Amino acid sequence: MTDTWDTIADWYAELLRAGSALNEFNRDVLLDRLPSRLSGHRVLDLGCGEGIISRALAARGASVVGVDPTPRLIEHARAAGAAGPGTVVYTVDDGCTLATVADDSVDWVTAGLSLNHVPDLDAALKAVGRVLTARGSLVLSVPHPCFEAPHATWAQAADGATRRVVGDYLAEGFWRSDQPQAVRRVGNHHRTTSTYVTALLRHGFALESLTEPTPTAEVVARQPQRAGLPPFLLIRARACER
Repeated sequence: MTDTWDTIADWYAELLRAGSALNEFNRDVLLDRLPSRLSGHRVLDLGCGEGIISRALAARGASVVGVDPTPRLIEHARAAGAAGPGTVVYTVDDGCTLATVADDSVDWVTAGLSLNHVPDLDAALKAVGRVLTARGSLVLSVPHPCFEAPHATWAQAADGATRRVVGDYLAEGFWRSDQPQAVRRVGNHHRTTSTYVTALLRHGFALESLTEPTPTAEVVARQPQRAGLPPFLLIRARACER
């Protein structure tokens, strides 16, 4: 059977609830690009999954709407609740349309490891631009396009160290990991760094920051081979005034 987000939803929720250093690192570096206090701010969490980022936004005081196309993940997110002072409402919705979200209704959009799962990046960015208020910002992370490209592998070097062998970086498109415990066994849309950046510019966003965060000690303790390599590409971009 080919896995989908529906078939791995329970496994994925349990993975995060048990403690996933890499997903927690992604959450934390993404939140570093937002204000530490979000009271009075409206935030859309695109591709919220089981709510790991939505809950953290609410803990900062934000009014959060978490959307995801997978009903079972939304069930997990709702069951987890949220620690105030903010609030979270979860909705099943497609990130390429955001049909349940009104125009000019949110100050921030977060997309943590989710835009790499949308089949149409242009449609998703158009939808994000529509729902953001003037000069609102999008903060996104994706698996690092270079080091997490299709068919990237780990190899033992002559000095005994484990090194990353870069995969088919320029081969954009849909692919599935063959690792049975990898999230991307459900599929992933690989795009180059330049594709993400030029798409943002094409849709009228102004780049505010582009970073490649260094793994934390906890990530390296769990996966020593990741030392010295950024697992994610992190971008903050501001919507243009309308």
